Amino acid sequence: MNVERLPAERHGHRYARMQPEHDPDTEGDAASSSSSAARRPEVLAASASFRLSEATRVFEELPRATIFSVSRPDAGDITPMLLSYTIEINYKQFRWRLFKKASQVLYLHFALKRREFLEEFHEKQEQVKEWLQNLGIGDNMPVVHDDDEADDVNVPSQPDENSIRNSKQDIEPVVAEMFLQLLFCPSFDQLLDANTLFRIEQKLPCKNILTIFLETWILSTHGRYKYFLRLQIFGGIMFVIFAEYGPKLKEDYVSVGHLPKIQKGRKEKCCSCGLFNCCKSSWQKVWVVLKPGFLALLKDPFDPKLLDVIIFDALPHMDINGEGQISLAKEIKERNPLHFGFQVSSGGRTIKLRTRSSSKVKDWVTAINAARQPPEGWCYPHRFGSFAPPRGLLEDGSMAQWFIDGQAGFEAIASSIEHAKSEIFITGWWLCPELYLRRPFEHHGSSRLDALLEARAKQGVQIYILMYKEVALALKINSLYSKNRLLNIHENVKVLRYPDHFSSGVYLWSHHEKIVIVDNQVCYIGGLDLCFGRYDSPDHKVNDAPPVIWPGKDYYNPRESEPNSWEDTTKDELDRTKYPRMPWHDVHCALYGPPCRDVARHFVQRWNYAKRNKAPNEQAIPLLMPHHHMVIPHYKGRSKETNGEAEGKQNDDDNVEVKKKASLASCASYQDVPLLLPQELEPQALPDGDLAVTGFDIDQADNVNKTGFKQPLLNRKAKVDASRQDLPMRGFVDNLSSVESASIRRFDSAKEDRHHMDKKWWERQERGDQVASVLDIGQVGPRATCRCQVIRSVGQWSAGTTQIEGSIHNAYFSLIEKAEHFVYIENQFFISGLSGDDTIKNRVLEALYRRIIRAEREKKRFKAIIVIPLLPGFQGGIDDGGAASVRAIMHWQYRTICRGPNSILQNLYDVIGLKAHDYISFHGLRAHGRLSDGGPLVTSQIYVHSKLMIVDDRIVVIGSANINDRSLLGSRDSEIAVVIEDKEVVNSKMDGRHWEAGKFSLSLRLSLWAEHLGLHRGEVSHIMDPMDDSTFKNIWMATAKTNTMIYQDVFSCVPNDLIHSRTQFRQSIAYWKEKIGHTTIDLGVAQEKLETYQDGDLKGTDPMDRLQLVRGHLVSFPLDFMCQEDLRPYFSESEYYTSPQVFH
Repeated sequence: MNVERLPAERHGHRYARMQPEHDPDTEGDAASSSSSAARRPEVLAASASFRLSEATRVFEELPRATIFSVSRPDAGDITPMLLSYTIEINYKQFRWRLFKKASQVLYLHFALKRREFLEEFHEKQEQVKEWLQNLGIGDNMPVVHDDDEADDVNVPSQPDENSIRNSKQDIEPVVAEMFLQLLFCPSFDQLLDANTLFRIEQKLPCKNILTIFLETWILSTHGRYKYFLRLQIFGGIMFVIFAEYGPKLKEDYVSVGHLPKIQKGRKEKCCSCGLFNCCKSSWQKVWVVLKPGFLALLKDPFDPKLLDVIIFDALPHMDINGEGQISLAKEIKERNPLHFGFQVSSGGRTIKLRTRSSSKVKDWVTAINAARQPPEGWCYPHRFGSFAPPRGLLEDGSMAQWFIDGQAGFEAIASSIEHAKSEIFITGWWLCPELYLRRPFEHHGSSRLDALLEARAKQGVQIYILMYKEVALALKINSLYSKNRLLNIHENVKVLRYPDHFSSGVYLWSHHEKIVIVDNQVCYIGGLDLCFGRYDSPDHKVNDAPPVIWPGKDYYNPRESEPNSWEDTTKDELDRTKYPRMPWHDVHCALYGPPCRDVARHFVQRWNYAKRNKAPNEQAIPLLMPHHHMVIPHYKGRSKETNGEAEGKQNDDDNVEVKKKASLASCASYQDVPLLLPQELEPQALPDGDLAVTGFDIDQADNVNKTGFKQPLLNRKAKVDASRQDLPMRGFVDNLSSVESASIRRFDSAKEDRHHMDKKWWERQERGDQVASVLDIGQVGPRATCRCQVIRSVGQWSAGTTQIEGSIHNAYFSLIEKAEHFVYIENQFFISGLSGDDTIKNRVLEALYRRIIRAEREKKRFKAIIVIPLLPGFQGGIDDGGAASVRAIMHWQYRTICRGPNSILQNLYDVIGLKAHDYISFHGLRAHGRLSDGGPLVTSQIYVHSKLMIVDDRIVVIGSANINDRSLLGSRDSEIAVVIEDKEVVNSKMDGRHWEAGKFSLSLRLSLWAEHLGLHRGEVSHIMDPMDDSTFKNIWMATAKTNTMIYQDVFSCVPNDLIHSRTQFRQSIAYWKEKIGHTTIDLGVAQEKLETYQDGDLKGTDPMDRLQLVRGHLVSFPLDFMCQEDLRPYFSESEYYTSPQVFH
C-alpha cells in the first residue's frame, strides 16, 4: 500500500488517504512491473505529491500526539513488558485517548525491523537485476514479493534513509537521535523509556516527538505503525474526522455472521486456524465503528460503504419480567470455548458479533451500553417521551420559519432543492413527480418536481425518496406509477415504497409524514404533501379556466371525483365550467440546525427499516447513517444568566415595542461543547435558589402557570395521580416549569407596507430573520430563534422501533393542560375521547375538558378555538350509497364534539350549562367565485389540512398528525411534528393585560387570523388580544356568523344547521336541481338571481351583491347538521365490516 503526502501549503501539510497496492495475483505483467517499480524508494519519492486529487485528501492539518501517562499493574515490578501507555491524539475538535500495552509496542518494533530488512533485500534485488540486465541476461528474473502481511492491513513500502534524513532536517539532533531509536532501536528497554520521551518533549515544546512520529511515518509510509494506532484513531476515517457523524467512541475489527459474503480483493484467512478456505463458516471480519447514536459495520476502515448499521432508539427501563434494565449489548456464551461473542439489540433487531478475546467482548459491551446512559445517549426518552431532546436550550443554531398555504411552502422547498449540494431526503403520503412547485406553470417548467430532482441528481446529489405504498382498493394515489417515474429520472434517485401489506400484515395504517430534508441543513415538515391539489394561495380561488395555475389533474376536488388514472396528468379530471376546485389550506414549517438533523435521523431510521424489509440484497439501495448532534445535557449543565440592556423602538402605527430581555447564556459557546469526552457537569445553584437537576418537584404543578413566559419547556418527571391512571401517556405529561429565561432578540425596525400580496412576496423568505414586525402579515414568517423539539408517532411496523412512541399525543395533552389563556387548533380531523372512553384512546379531548373545568372553577377566562373541515375530503355526497366512509368520519367527529355522553359539549353542558360556548368554539372555512367569465357562481369548503396548535401565543405545534387515534397512538399511522417554543418575544396583549408573546407564535396566529377574517395589515392590531371581547366576540365570532348566514342565503350549501336528516337532505337536493338545473355534490351553485322581498314585492337581486359582504373565509361549524341520523355504516355497506379503527 502506498501513501503520499501532498506538497506543503501555506498552512502546512495536507495528508491523503493510503492507496491499496496492486494485487500481483490478478494483475498482468505490466501491472506487476509497475507494482515492482512502485516499491523502489526512488520511484516512491518521485511519484509522491501528484497522483492524488483534492477529493482524496483526508487530513487538513497534522494530528498532535502526546504520551498522557505510563502505568504498570504492580509498582514494584519493573518488568518492561508490563508497562502500559496512555497516548492522547488531537485532531481539530476531536480527541482520542489510547491505551496500549507494551506487547503491542514490541510487535510494532519487530514489524518495523522486519520491514527494514525486506526493503533492503528488495533494493539489493533490484540492483542485481539491473546489473544482470546490463549484461544482457536475466530479463525475466522474478521479483520476490512479501505476501505474508498482517490480516488487518496492507503495509506500504519502507522509504530509504535519504527520505528519513530529509524528514528530520528541522529536528534538533537529540530529537533525531531519539526518533531513530524509536524506529530501529537495538534495545527494547530504550523504546519503553517514557521518561526519555518526556525529556525530549521538554526540549522541543512546540513540536513533540509523537507528533513528529505521526508526521514522518503514520501519514507517509508506515502501515505497521498505522496498525499500531489505527484501531483507535484512523480506522473508518470517513466517520472519524467528519463532525456530522459525531464523535467516535470505539472501533475495531470484529466478526459477524449475518451478512452476505463480502467480496475481497485478495485471499484472506477464513478463520483463526490460519489456513485458507479450511471451513465454510458464514462468519467474516468487518470493521465496526461505534458512534453515540449508532453502530456501523464496514468492509474495512477506508471503505465508506455501509454493510449494516444499528440505529439506537429508546429502550424500556425494565425487561419483560420487570427485573432489570434492558441493555443494548450483552455478552453471550459460545459453545466453542475459542469463540468470544456478544450481541447488540435495538429497533427490534439483534445481531451477534465475535472478537478475539473475552476482554475485548467486555470492552465492547461496556462501550455500547454507555450509549444508553443519559444525557448523551439516544436510548434515553426525552420530554414527552420523544426520541429527540429539546433543542435551542443553548445557542446551537436552532431556528424555525412558518409558511401558510402551498404557494409559500412549495416555493421554499423548490429553492432549497435547487441549492442542494449533497443529499435530499423526501417522504410523504402522496407524491406526484409532475407537480409544479411554482406557478403559473407555463412559465416555471423547470420547477416541476421531477425536473428539479433531475437537475440536482445530474450534479451528483444523492436523492432518497420513501413513499407510502397504499392499498390500491382503498386509495387512488398510484404510488407505483410515481415510483417508476422517479426511478427513470437518474441513477442517483433511489426510491422505496413501504409497507408490503401481505408480508408485513399492515393493511389499515399508513405512512403519513410529509418531510423534505436538504443537506441535513434545512428540513420542511407540516401538512403539505408534494402532490396535486395542495398548491394554493391566501385567496383560495375556486376556479381556473382556462388553466393557468392548476394544470390537468392538479385542478382537484376529491368531494366530486378522485382520478381513476394518473397516466396522463395533464388531462382534466373535472369539467372546469361546472365544478369548482376544492381550495386547500395548510401550514408548513422549516427547521434549521439540530432539529433538522433530528428529523433526518427519523428519516434514516425509517429508510433503513424499509430497506431491510423491501430490498435487503439490492445494492443500488444503500443503508444510511444519521448525522450527529450531541444531546446536550441541558438539565445538568452549568449556566449563567446575563442581563442585556433593554432596548427597542416604538412602532407608530401598531404600538408594538420590541425589547431585548434577559437571556440565558452558556458558559461556553456551542462550538466549545466537547464532542468526544463530555465531562460530567455539576448542578449549579440558580439565582432564585433552585437547583438545576434532572428531576423537579412535580407536586408544584398547580403553580406552574404563575411562573410566566420566562420558563421554557424542559425534561421533567411526570406527575401520576389517580385521575390520570387511564391515560396511555401517563409518565410523560410534563410540567412547563423551567430554570431558564427567555432569550430575546430585537426586530429590525425597517418596515414595509404590505396590505396585499404581490409578485415579490417571496422576498420575505430571503429576509426571513429581518421581518420588521409581527404585524407584517403574509404567507412567510420570520426565521426565528426558537427552542424546538421533534416529536413523532411510530412503532415497530412503521420504523422498527423497540417501543411505540406517541410523543405527539403526549405533547398535545401536556401543552393543553398547562395552557394559561387559550389554545388555537387547526386540524384535518377532530376525533378524541374523554377519560373512561374505551373506544377512542387518545385524550386530547380530556385535556381540553380538564382545562375548561379548571378555568370555570378558578373563575378565569380560557378559550379553545378549533378550525376543522366542514366535511371530510372524500368522494361522495352525504346521501350517496358509496359515501359510507364520509358519514362514518362525520359520526366520530360529532361524537367527539357535541353528540352523546362522550362529547365535550354534552359533558360541559352538564357542568356549566350554555357557558360552554364561552370556552370552546368550532369553525370551518369557505370560499366562492365564478367558474369563468359569465359562468356559474359557486362555493366550496376550504379544506383545512393543517395540523397546528398555538398555545398562549408562545408555543406552536406543527406537523403531519391529525387529532385522531390513527395519528396519535403511535402504533398506527406514522407521523412527525415539532414543538416550537419562542425565545424571541414582543410586547402584546392578553385578556386586557400586558403579555410577552413569542415572535414566531404571534406572527403565525396573526397571519392566519388575518387570512381567515379578511383583514389587511392596518387592521391586524385589532386582533392582538385573542381573549378580549372586542377581538373574539366582535370580530372572530361575528365574522363567522355573518359569513355563514350569507353563504346559506346565497347557496343553501351543506353542511348547515337547517338539515337534520337524510330525508331533508334529499328534498333539498331535488329542489335545487330542479330549480337550477345543475348543482355540485354539496349544493354549491347559486341562482342567477336571488329572490328577495322588498316592500312586499318579490324581486331578483345579483347574488354577488350579497357575497361582497363576506369577509375572509371563516364560517361556523354546523353542530346540528344530520343530528337526527345515525351516521355509522349499515350492515348492507362494506364499511360495516371494516374495523372502526380505520375511521378514527
